[in-house]
This record gives sequence, structure tokens and C-alpha cells, in this order.
Amino acid sequence: MVFPYMEAVVGFMILMYFFETYLDLRQHSALKLPTLPKTLVGVISQDKFQKSRAYSLDKSRFHFVHEFVTIVMDSTILFFGVLPWFWKKSEHFVTLVGLNAENEILHTLSFLAGVMIWSQITDLPFSLYSTFVIEARHGFNKQTIWLFFRDMIKSIFLSILIGPPIVAAIIVIVQKGGPYLAIYLWAFMFVLSIVMMTVYPVLIAPLFNKFTPLPDGQLRGKIEKLAASLKFPLKKLFVIDGSTRSSHSNAYMYGFFKNKRIVLYDTLVQQCKDDEEVVAVIAHELGHWKLNHTVYSFVAVQILTLLQFGGYTLVRNSTDLFRSFGFDTQPVLIGLVIFQHTVIPIQHLVSFGLNLVSRAFEFQADAFAKKLGYASALRSGLVKLQEENLSAMNTDPWYSAYHYSHPPLVERLAAIDKSDKKDD
Repeated sequence: MVFPYMEAVVGFMILMYFFETYLDLRQHSALKLPTLPKTLVGVISQDKFQKSRAYSLDKSRFHFVHEFVTIVMDSTILFFGVLPWFWKKSEHFVTLVGLNAENEILHTLSFLAGVMIWSQITDLPFSLYSTFVIEARHGFNKQTIWLFFRDMIKSIFLSILIGPPIVAAIIVIVQKGGPYLAIYLWAFMFVLSIVMMTVYPVLIAPLFNKFTPLPDGQLRGKIEKLAASLKFPLKKLFVIDGSTRSSHSNAYMYGFFKNKRIVLYDTLVQQCKDDEEVVAVIAHELGHWKLNHTVYSFVAVQILTLLQFGGYTLVRNSTDLFRSFGFDTQPVLIGLVIFQHTVIPIQHLVSFGLNLVSRAFEFQADAFAKKLGYASALRSGLVKLQEENLSAMNTDPWYSAYHYSHPPLVERLAAIDKSDKKDD
């Protein structure tokens, strides 16, 4: 008797949907609380709390609908054999345009083109509603319809440009990989990730946003002084026009070895009127660098990728696995898709573990900024960002433990205050 892999996968997906919906309901109840957490009373203004509460509840209601539609579509596609049906249809399309349908690369690209069209169609209503209804209602959306669709067209064009060579390379590696297939696949993805991390900020990101050097002044001087004191090899300091799309704020670093760059969203600079708050946020980010969090995370991802490919090589020739999902052939891409579905339980556990580590890193980076003397500025900066982004003030502990990669504001402030008391 063949093990019902597909039925088990669909069953687990539905089980996880109910579990995560239970957590979402707990979070929704927390968001409905009419008062601030005790530690935020007098810290967060009542006006910002009410706006945050309304925004969070709107997003929560939308999330319930989106997740329900997603699980229904995903389960239907797997259970009723839509994938194998579509795989055969994509073969017919290759033949129809006069190409060789027996060429797996062409067949796979035809399949992926159809999947991309389908995902664009099904995701579009949700993206439009999220951007032009929810985000606009709460004052965050700055996009026009034209800019929205222009970004979408650019993304599609980049997928068409970058995707086929990557897909073709993976198929060839799997076909010719032999006993060291997992290592070859990992090596390819490792090189690809390095290339993309190098190319994305220089060639791709500027297609969507404008990067301008941070003007000379007090803020630039303070950031450069901080970077120099930590021997951070800062080469360029940019401001990005995030305000053209949203009033949400952020900051990030990128670059290898001695060629580091820091990028500030213009919204961050506008929202934090005090330069010290911006510098404190940068101190937190530099803490991640100084404490090697980025390196640890990168290494962890590489190990997990190698393990995933190792698992894939164990099942890629399993006729029973393919047949369970309705396939009478064993295409490379389909094998990868099926394998990803079969290891969903492990992925959930890994994701939970990575979130635990990420939250620990956030506390460490906060403590690092505090040791540099930015405790007060970091505290006020975190509060300012929480207020301006209308982030959730009340969070359910189970929900945040499962989903959050960053600790809630209440926990971060408590940790900063606790370390302050220890120093007194």
C-alpha cells in the first residue's frame, strides 16, 4: 500500500491553519483591549494608541479573510490534482508555440509562467485592498495606482529576466549531479545568494527607490563618528525615498567586508526629530554587526539549505511520492515543490526556533546600544517608531512567541530599564 503523502500534507496544512487561526483569535482579542499595557501608560499617547488599535484590528480582520482564501485554494490545488493537470497543459503550450515539449527546461518555464500569471491574478485583489484601503485609511499609503502597477510590472520583468537562467541551472545540476547533488545544489544557491546580495542593492533596488547620500550635517557626523568608534567600514550613507510608497519607517545595512553601506528611510529621519534617536537606532543595527548576528544568521541559513537539499536527494526518485500527488513523471521542479510540502512540519519548527534566536539577538543589540550610552535615546526612538508605525501595543504572549522575530515593545523597554537598574 502506497503511503498517502498528498493527503497527509493537505491534512497537516489544514491542521496548522486551525492552530494558527486559534493564535490569530487570541491576538485579535488582545488587540481589542481598550487600554494600554501598564508599562506603556504615559509613554504612548492615548491618541496614538487608539489609532494603532484601529489599524491593527483592520489588518487582523483582513488577515483572517486572506488566510481562509489561501488555505482553501492551496488545499484544493493539491487535493484535486490541479498541479499535475497544469503540468500537462503547460506541455501542450510548449508544443503549441512550436518548441520541443520534451525539453524539461522549456516545459518547466512554461509551467512557471502559468503559475506566475495565476499568482498575480489571485494576489492582486488582496494587494490592492491592503494598499489602497487599509494602508490608505490609516494614513500610510503614499502610492498612486500608476506607481503600484509600475512596481508590479518591474517585478514581473525582473522575474522573467532572472528566473529562467536560475531554473535552467537547477534542472541541469539535478540531472547531472550524481551522488554529490546536495552539495552542488547548495554551492549554486550559495554563490547565487552572494551575487544577489551584491547586485540587488546596486542594480535592482534603485529601480524601485531613489538613493541619495545623506546630506552633510549633525546627523551624518554623528553616524560617521559612531561607525568609526566601532571600526565599522562605512563607505556610503544613503537616504531612501520610502515616503513615495509608505510612511512606515526603517533602516538597514548591506555590503561585504570593507565595503559597508547604511540606508535610512526618509520617513525615519522625519519621524525622529532628535538626531540622537536615529543614531540610537543605527547603534542597535551596528550591534547586530559587531556581535556577528548577521554572520550567524547567514551560516544558519546555509546549513539549513544544505540539509534541505540533502533531504530532497533522498526522495527525488521516489515514484510513490510523485504518484501520490498525481504525477506519472518526475520533473525536477515538481520534485522540489512536493518536497517543500512534505517537510512543512519541520519548516514550522525551524521557523519557530529561528524566531527565538532572532528575538535573543534583538535584546543583545539593544543592550549593545545601551552600553554605548544610547539607552535613553533608544528607548525614545523605539517608542517613536512604535507610535508612528501604529504597531500593535497589546500582544498575546502565545501569538508573539510563535510569530514575532522581534520582541514586543513592552519587553524591549523592560529589558532596557532592567539593565539601567543593574547599572545604578
